[in-house]
Amino acid sequence: MEAKFNFAVVGAFVLVLGAALIGGVLWLSSGRYYGKSYVTYRTYMTESVAGLNLNAPVKYHGVDVGLVRSIELNPANTEEVELTLSIIRGTPVKSDAVAMMGTQGLTGIAYVELNGGHRDSPTLPERDREPYPVIRSGPSLMTRLDTGVTALIANVSRASDSISALLDEDNRRAIARTLADLQRVSHTLAARSSDIDAGLSKAARTMDNTERFTADLPRLVQRIEASAERFDRMADAVAAAGSSGKQTLDSTRADLQQFTGDGLSEVRQLVAELRELTATLSRVGSDVERNPSLLIYGRPPARRGPGE
Repeated sequence: MEAKFNFAVVGAFVLVLGAALIGGVLWLSSGRYYGKSYVTYRTYMTESVAGLNLNAPVKYHGVDVGLVRSIELNPANTEEVELTLSIIRGTPVKSDAVAMMGTQGLTGIAYVELNGGHRDSPTLPERDREPYPVIRSGPSLMTRLDTGVTALIANVSRASDSISALLDEDNRRAIARTLADLQRVSHTLAARSSDIDAGLSKAARTMDNTERFTADLPRLVQRIEASAERFDRMADAVAAAGSSGKQTLDSTRADLQQFTGDGLSEVRQLVAELRELTATLSRVGSDVERNPSLLIYGRPPARRGPGE
């Protein structure tokens, strides 16, 4: 006997079971199964978000801290993309944190990376004109590389144009003449290599002599200082002798004045008497020479004149 099934009951059971499964999946995906709750933030990107999908991870210094909940154009500015982020409550999102695009490895899977945020910075405050706190955005690594490469190419192009403008016909001829002059100079130097070697040898000897003189210089300075000290002592001695001579002159000045006053008259009288004595001795000598007997008999008496 065949069993009878109520397909309406079976269908209702399947629908209830499917709804329960879907609800369980949503509940588990929301994080409540693990006791986690989320805080909603927003950020506005000015670059392309190609490759970024819903539920893409949000990382803070490489750690998964949330998910991307919505990706939309900013209705107030079509040049910006509005991203709504669900970040685990308790994540220290600071006021100076920056959101930027990132790609994971070689797969190219895009995610949102939060960087910055000093530990002493305040927590990101809510804004009055926004329903959620807004994390400021920054350029991604690829954007920075693209900007840097573009600037580098522009600089290379400008440098190439400048080089082309610099190397015109006249400058090329001048460079050719300069190269020819350098070649002649090099040939001349090669021909005078022996003289250059000799000059270098002399310079080396001069340096050696200078080094020895520098080494002897302290001793020479010491000798000069010793000589200077001896000269200072000699000068002090001369100064002392001069002072003593002055004192001697001062002490003998009175005697000299007395001698010039009284002694000179006596000296003049003595000189006069010496002259008279010399004249007398001269006459006696003449008389003795004419008549040596005067030494024995003496001078004869003078003859008397008539009438005496």
